[in-house]
Amino acid sequence: MNGKCVRWADANVHISSHALHYGTGVFEGIRCYETPDGPSVFRMGAHLSRLYASADCYRMKIPYTHEEMAAAICETVSRNQFRNCYIRPICFFGSSSLGVHPRKCPVEVAVLVWPWGAYLGEEALERGVRITVSPWQKFHSRMMPTAAKACGQYLNSVLAIQDADERGFHEALLLDAQGKITEGSGENIFLVYGDRLLTNDEHDSILPGITRDCVIEIARNSGLAVEARPLEVDDLLHCDEAFFTGTAAEVAPICELDGQRIGQGKRGPVTTKLQRAYLDAAAGRTATYRKWHCPVKQMEAAAL
Repeated sequence: MNGKCVRWADANVHISSHALHYGTGVFEGIRCYETPDGPSVFRMGAHLSRLYASADCYRMKIPYTHEEMAAAICETVSRNQFRNCYIRPICFFGSSSLGVHPRKCPVEVAVLVWPWGAYLGEEALERGVRITVSPWQKFHSRMMPTAAKACGQYLNSVLAIQDADERGFHEALLLDAQGKITEGSGENIFLVYGDRLLTNDEHDSILPGITRDCVIEIARNSGLAVEARPLEVDDLLHCDEAFFTGTAAEVAPICELDGQRIGQGKRGPVTTKLQRAYLDAAAGRTATYRKWHCPVKQMEAAAL
């Protein structure tokens, strides 16, 4: 936290922090996986690039370099002796002024790590998730920068997942003002039509996901065609398979939308293939995708 390792219980912020009152922070969700080379941070470079880009959107100057942030992440994982864990770097405007403009507020930076299984549940990776169209719309990129992973923007997702949970569903599906599919409360979406994948892109009010990027590359390397275009709810209802992607959710099949079965109502063969390929890549078992890994011990050795 701000350049020093502190105990979990002592990692506190002041009640007058600007981010607490206005949501002025940016963050990332990253995973560390056990690999043949030991614990390894997956897609470190891509996640940090998005963190700094999100900060730029909010005129936030992160007081550490990419290399210093990467070293802090690896040190925090190592000190906790984790082999598999979730990593949350967060940068936010701290305590100085509670005017809406945070011009006088310092930028505070923290990295926290903890063990976290599959976000939607381990059984969801096989059985799939039941989802519902949310009554809450996803905001447009002219309202807030949808490509930024910012704290306050997630209030939109909080409302959506609260509603879905209260109505007995695993996850929400947010639409835009034109009724087009955007994403889940914390995941991107893919539809399977034969040997073709459909997804949407940054023009459709989504947060372009790092896991989404991985799956697109894996799919194309597997001979699947990938097309990015606006998606309708009918596209989802009539596809062969569908799945969510995200760092926390990994690759999670969608089995049902508002009581209507998607495909066969279970994880399909294409989703299974891509899910296994993604998890193999994340665990360092595929030579082609070792480029996506940052082994913790190598980063620590480089810092000495």
